[in-house]
Amino acid sequence: MNQHCRIRIARDEFTVLYNHLFPGDNDEHGAVLLAGISQGDGQPTLHVREVHLAIEGVDYIEGKIGYRALNPTFIHRLITRARDERLVYLAVHNHFSNRHVGFSQIDIDSHERGYPALLQIARGMPVGALVFGRRSIAGDIWMSGTERLAVDKAIVVGTRIERLRPSPKSTDPGASLNHERQVRMFGKAGQAELADCHVAVLGLGGIGSLVAEYLARLGVGHFTLVDDDSVEESNLSRIVGASTSDALGRVAKVEVAKRIILQANEHARIRMILDDAAKESVARQLTGCDYLFLAADSMRARLVFNALIHQYLIPGVQLEPVINFMG
Repeated sequence: MNQHCRIRIARDEFTVLYNHLFPGDNDEHGAVLLAGISQGDGQPTLHVREVHLAIEGVDYIEGKIGYRALNPTFIHRLITRARDERLVYLAVHNHFSNRHVGFSQIDIDSHERGYPALLQIARGMPVGALVFGRRSIAGDIWMSGTERLAVDKAIVVGTRIERLRPSPKSTDPGASLNHERQVRMFGKAGQAELADCHVAVLGLGGIGSLVAEYLARLGVGHFTLVDDDSVEESNLSRIVGASTSDALGRVAKVEVAKRIILQANEHARIRMILDDAAKESVARQLTGCDYLFLAADSMRARLVFNALIHQYLIPGVQLEPVINFMG
């Protein structure tokens, strides 16, 4: 499995699932997740919609081959629901490892036996399995046909964002001293997460251009910049890096932002979208982002932004200017 996908789950649902899998009894437990699926950055993302906990002795029973297994009645009820609601079916169990986890050979053999039949029932929707360690996750996702995907990370979205992987990722942020002071605060792992992060900035005017520059200087590695407007003379007092020649040449605001980002971080990867952030075609291109910053001021853009963060579990913040009148 050379191809990968990722999973997003809200903090509340994750807490319920985690407490079920790890109640402190050092035993194995099971559950089923039903998830939506989207395609962004060339990589599928699964968005957990429902958590179904398997009741011990009823839904999660002694296995005929392995230690424990989901009850066929429990499986059938949820695979048919996944089919009818067009959701991805994910069987879940836990191991007792910490930061490293993977499927046993018995697990893999059970997938080989059972998942072709589940794919037929699911009628074109993927099916798969997740195994959790206390601070890790691995996945085996069966797509239509013969394609199988591994899970490279799960993102737990809440007031604190947590990332779980099959094993710890390399934390070497590179030889550059640009971020040496930050590494003292974030640690190498934190700086590596920033370098791996994909952020979208919607609106590159006065606020959005500042955000883009600051994120680049922090070391964020991947940007999507969205704005359908170009620089005008009246913008020059607000847009970071904009010049008179940009206004005369009606240079796109995203082009100016790209220039400033690369000055701060020459290794940054940048995708520019010269279009309205409120369009559905644009919104679909943002589903693979790790964080969204809305700096556009239209009501339609705000509505689309709110739909994105709730539907696809993408963390985000709306930014507005604060004017302090004194007198």
